[in-house]
Amino acid sequence: MTDTSTNERRTPLHVFDPAHRKATWWLAAIVGLMALLLAIPATGHAEETNPNNDNCLGSIEAGQPEAGSEEQQVQYKFYCNGAITGYQLQAQVPVTGVDASPVVTSNATGKPLGDSFECSGEVPGYALNCDGGPAAGTPSTPPAGTTAGTKEGYDTITGQFSIGTKLCKEPRVDTLLTVTYAYLEKGVITQALAGPFDLGRPKGCPQDAESGGTRLDPKEVKVSHKKKHGKKGKEQKKSGNGKS
Repeated sequence: MTDTSTNERRTPLHVFDPAHRKATWWLAAIVGLMALLLAIPATGHAEETNPNNDNCLGSIEAGQPEAGSEEQQVQYKFYCNGAITGYQLQAQVPVTGVDASPVVTSNATGKPLGDSFECSGEVPGYALNCDGGPAAGTPSTPPAGTTAGTKEGYDTITGQFSIGTKLCKEPRVDTLLTVTYAYLEKGVITQALAGPFDLGRPKGCPQDAESGGTRLDPKEVKVSHKKKHGKKGKEQKKSGNGKS
């Protein structure tokens, strides 16, 4: 006897159509949201690890006097969110001297680090160049205990240069900073460039008409358009006032 129960043709169950469409829409929305959440960190990470997108922040102020020199010393201080292997400072007033060995300190501890830079520049000139040495991984390596620049971001670099004018005399010195990062990629030394960043006008100077602006974002100086009365105009005004 044949079991007809196994051969019985059953009517298939149909999903309620509106509910089916609603479930499909929610599923697609959830999948899309997950893809978006996964994509955002990846994009942000890619931007952070690209040294061409690095940002730097700093300032300048009066530096420490140097023995035997009467020139105005200018101290600069800055840090970047990524490691750097070199940098350049460009001034709009003549630079008359360069501190050859800036100091690198940790923002986290405030202690000096073993990182090093060597600075030089034509004097008088308008720029100083600082090199952290050959890129890590190249045959010529930095001295023991040092690196080719900074090991990581958020390390502060402090140095000095001198100018032939007073710090607060207009035009006040306002330096632009450009940083570089050299790294080994597929056996080839590649160099990234970020900047320029404006370190601003000197701190500690009194306010004047130029205050509040920088070289990259200068302040518009207001010019007075008051009419000046000539001698004839003054005489006419005086005679007119004397009439009864």
